[in-house]
Amino acid sequence: MSRTALRICPLCEATCGLTLTIEGTKVTGARGDRDDVFSQGFICPKGASFGAVDGDPDRLRTPLVRKDGELREATWEEAFDAIAAGIRPVVERYGPNSVGIVLGNPNVHTVAGALYPPVLMAGLRTRSVFTASTVDQMPKHVSSGLLYGDALAIPVPDLDHTDHLLLIGANPLESNGSLCTAPDFPGKLKALKARGGTLTVIDPRRTRTAKLADRHVAIRPGTDALLLAAMAYTLFDEGLVDPGELAPHLQGLDELPDAVRDFTPEAAADACDVDAGTIRALARELAAAPTAAVYGRIGSCTVPHGTLASWLVDVLNVLTGNLDRPGGALFPQAATDKTPRPAGPGHGFALGRWHSRVSRHPEAKGELPLSALAEEIDTATAEGEPIRALVAVASNPVLSAPDGDRLDKALDSLDFMVSVDPYLNETSRHADVVLPPPPPSQSPHHDFAFNTLAVRNQVRYTRAAVPLEPGRMAESEILARLILAATGMHGADPSAVDDLVIGQTLGKAVKEPHSPVHGRDPQELAARLTGESGPERRLDMMLRLGPYGDGFGVRPDGLTLDKLLAHPHGIDLGPLKSRLPQPLKTVSGKVELLPAPIAGDLPRLREALRHRPDGLVLIGRRHLRSNNSWMHNVPALTGGSNRCTLHIHPADAERLGVRDGAPVRLKGAGGEVTAPAEVTDAVRPGVVSLPHGWGHDRPGTRLGHAAIDPGVNVNQLLDGSLLDPLSGNAVLNGVPIEVSPVSEKITALT
Repeated sequence: MSRTALRICPLCEATCGLTLTIEGTKVTGARGDRDDVFSQGFICPKGASFGAVDGDPDRLRTPLVRKDGELREATWEEAFDAIAAGIRPVVERYGPNSVGIVLGNPNVHTVAGALYPPVLMAGLRTRSVFTASTVDQMPKHVSSGLLYGDALAIPVPDLDHTDHLLLIGANPLESNGSLCTAPDFPGKLKALKARGGTLTVIDPRRTRTAKLADRHVAIRPGTDALLLAAMAYTLFDEGLVDPGELAPHLQGLDELPDAVRDFTPEAAADACDVDAGTIRALARELAAAPTAAVYGRIGSCTVPHGTLASWLVDVLNVLTGNLDRPGGALFPQAATDKTPRPAGPGHGFALGRWHSRVSRHPEAKGELPLSALAEEIDTATAEGEPIRALVAVASNPVLSAPDGDRLDKALDSLDFMVSVDPYLNETSRHADVVLPPPPPSQSPHHDFAFNTLAVRNQVRYTRAAVPLEPGRMAESEILARLILAATGMHGADPSAVDDLVIGQTLGKAVKEPHSPVHGRDPQELAARLTGESGPERRLDMMLRLGPYGDGFGVRPDGLTLDKLLAHPHGIDLGPLKSRLPQPLKTVSGKVELLPAPIAGDLPRLREALRHRPDGLVLIGRRHLRSNNSWMHNVPALTGGSNRCTLHIHPADAERLGVRDGAPVRLKGAGGEVTAPAEVTDAVRPGVVSLPHGWGHDRPGTRLGHAAIDPGVNVNQLLDGSLLDPLSGNAVLNGVPIEVSPVSEKITALT
């Protein structure tokens, strides 16, 4: 007999509410939850395929432990015994930095992935931390840290109320949005146009989003910061700067005109391949709109000046008075945010507190560049020990980082490696221990990270829709036991990890004058927490201490876990509101518009005014039915448009002798790959596009469907040397590339 259960979709950043149909313990269907307070029934192909993702037969069901060189099924006890025996000797002999931690994108899509990795990092005391952020959005974190004093204070466009939206390097009709959590992003863009608003898209490809736009500007890849700087110049040059009510909260506004004086539209036009008149029109339209928002995403982050581009996005919102006002770009307020502190100066944000051992890359937000992981393992220096042990949690850097071949070899040289992953994939196949978390239906869900980026304040929580299968272990327990085994507490009760975090958090809260629990007994507060598990007790604590919480009884109508459970479709907390100066943590207590690291990087951007590549450049692309390398093993999410083909413009194809559907060879600094050509005018001349996340052809994996049509790893074309210096983010777009047809005779022989 079938039943239904609610579940928040964990397959992309839109966080849509789902209604699952369940037969026994199997998810047989998924539809949008019409009563969900946030998504209101919207669903995309990924959400509709929840059951197929959840029930993938290639998902690991028991731990794997390497014995005599071979990964074999083992008990949970054997797995954690092996971890304790493998990691602790490395730490004790070589020090904490000899253990690396790699966190992948899926961590922010699970409750356990959000709550436990920070405890692991603190427990190991290692500075060898790498995450997917440095092949994605780290420039936005750095620019926000420098502007606002908080790397997590990221303003999002007020999609439901803006009159003018300018997107640069973003394709939300296929990504569903990123660093801007918005179910039915496509519907919100169509509603913008229906109410008379304007949509402008800046992108070298005519994406699905660009096709919807009132104006599409096909910029030369990698020149985003130049175009945005030229727009800022125009605003000053034409007397269009009007910060309005922001003015009292700004520092450095008077210095900005001089900082951008060289970036005239005429100077930027040739490098950007956008005429000066269009650049000026973009600036004028932005300034003239009643309300407007500029929103940049991965295409403007994964470029040589990613941090400057991210900074300029916010600068344009400031100069037009659209930061922190309805219809502009606003700071969300999540239910699990820390208790809001009084406005005033903070500690600010610092870069380069330590450096990587080999190439001396500065840390950003406590992380080193993922591009540097291989050299930190395989290169000896006098600056300390290389990484000898690695913990990879929901991470597949062999595909997601530049030069996967080098990393592939480096991982084989480790003394010990543990991977928390549901699959034996291109990275986890190197592990000495693989710990498989249960499928999504068997786990609870709350979006800790994405609610801090949501276009409407709300809170939702769903418990596991299906009980844990016999022999499975909850992801929270897996990570708690991993923490204990890796930090010298192997064998302790895993609840000790949650108890430790609760005790530390409440102990700190009672000492803070602005906290609703100031002066109270932390043990008494801990005893009041509800929930069926450690993660639920921690969620209850965060809700109670948060901006909408009950303050442990201080505000009787405030949020608690029990109240949230009584609202299975979520609780609407209202539209985004103006919040400045409260979110600011800069030393000045103001928005610091021209921080020293930004000013120091502007000469490099000025040099780019004189640079125009002669050959082809490479960009990535996103598919609606995919999310990085996660979902290529699900038949329902591959095929059709979700293929690993090289998009090339007809003029370039004719010039190079490339035929549609024929194989082409791509050569970059990191290596060569061969992929079928797809000749299309959706990509501008001089640009080729290959999607990210493919390359499932390495031996020793268990990805049966993905191996049938493996595609190629676009990141193998990169050698990892191209980074945005401020953030350490890999340069993935606008990379010089050589393209040539593959001889049909050679193809036939091979």
